[in-house]
Amino acid sequence: MKQKTHKASAKRFKVTGTGKVRRRQAGLSHLMPNKTQKQKRHMRKGTNVSASDLKRIKPMISRLLK
Repeated sequence: MKQKTHKASAKRFKVTGTGKVRRRQAGLSHLMPNKTQKQKRHMRKGTNVSASDLKRIKPMISRLLK
């Protein structure tokens, strides 16, 4: 049986043109007054998924990687 795409993961991760997986930065949803403006500005940008996390995420979004 074919493995289905994990839809929650597919909404959270995007694949770049070069095949890298992008994700949003954590920590931007609440407790904003405690964070500096610099922290908030940097968290608005996405970042690449680390190599160790990629091993868990790739099977869940395998259909997006093609």
